[in-house]
Amino acid sequence: MIRPEDRPLAALLGTWLEAGQLTTAQWQFLISQELADSVRAQAWGLSPETVRDHLQQRLSWLTVLLPVHPHLPLPPAPLATYLPLYWYLWLPLALRLHQARQHQPAPLIQGILAGQGTGKTTLAAILSQILGVMGCPTATLSLDDLYKTWQERQQIQQRDPRLRWRGPPGTHDLDLGLTTLDRIRQADGRPLALPRFDKALHQGQGDRTTPVLVRGVEILLFEGWFVGVEPIPMERFDQAPAPISSQADRQFARDMNRQLAAYQPLWQRLDRLLLLLPRDYRQAQHWRQQAEHQLRAAGRGGMDRQTVREFVEYFWRSLHPELFITPLTQRGDLVDLVIEVDSYRYPRAIYSPPRPPSQQGLGG
Repeated sequence: MIRPEDRPLAALLGTWLEAGQLTTAQWQFLISQELADSVRAQAWGLSPETVRDHLQQRLSWLTVLLPVHPHLPLPPAPLATYLPLYWYLWLPLALRLHQARQHQPAPLIQGILAGQGTGKTTLAAILSQILGVMGCPTATLSLDDLYKTWQERQQIQQRDPRLRWRGPPGTHDLDLGLTTLDRIRQADGRPLALPRFDKALHQGQGDRTTPVLVRGVEILLFEGWFVGVEPIPMERFDQAPAPISSQADRQFARDMNRQLAAYQPLWQRLDRLLLLLPRDYRQAQHWRQQAEHQLRAAGRGGMDRQTVREFVEYFWRSLHPELFITPLTQRGDLVDLVIEVDSYRYPRAIYSPPRPPSQQGLGG
């Protein structure tokens, strides 16, 4: 469904796709709309002098991408429904990544940080298709793909029963992740096996599955629910937000915080980090309930409502969004782009976080 405020844009883009040209008034509308949001324009690197050329690029690629659209992982809907998303997010972000790849000698590793249900996997899949059409072969890797094997996780749970579900720091094979990212970076033209994880195996506990062979990757989109996250000072847990409420909860949170230190070499392989941020992190409960309901309706199992609630809160107890994620909106030294989404996963704000004074004025 198109938001009422986006209908003029969708109609204009539909006109472009049909006629291949715009009137002077239509161009003025596009340009004024793009520059009206100065924060978003700055994030995309637009100015009054460059905006028309950039928008012409978007329009040209929009035409080229029409045959690809039916293959994107999107719910069935008329093309017009998705035209504003192409315009506001998918195309400018793909162009930004394409340009970043051209400005470095080795393949680009772009991190995507987002919580459960926010749409990070879907965004990565869409960008991969678009960048492929742009002549920039792109692969995706999830933090989930780096889970330790089922047998290894059973041993972990025996040592620490608090790790009842996969997901928190300490349940991933970091050596596998480092090896995979380093091989992507080498770009020697040989086939590379990207690990994959099947969450349906072992009654939903999941296990490694057949890797995917890729070749000639120019951009790797590495997404996950705490990709790029750093440890925080331990005193932050003294008065942590719910559901970190008991002494046992605080100890678990502190232990997970310590585990993050081992992930920092993996994050150091990232060239950039994008933060996909719900305006209310608690929306994850609703999104997860929706996903599990769809699984149950399709006869594929799925957790009941109470289990979903416990599952989501388990993640919040390990790395609470208010402690670890929200502060990154002010960390331009770690995050290069923030995309805030509403309850429909629609982008409501796009901006670059401020950099520390010591880094202001630097390119990147």
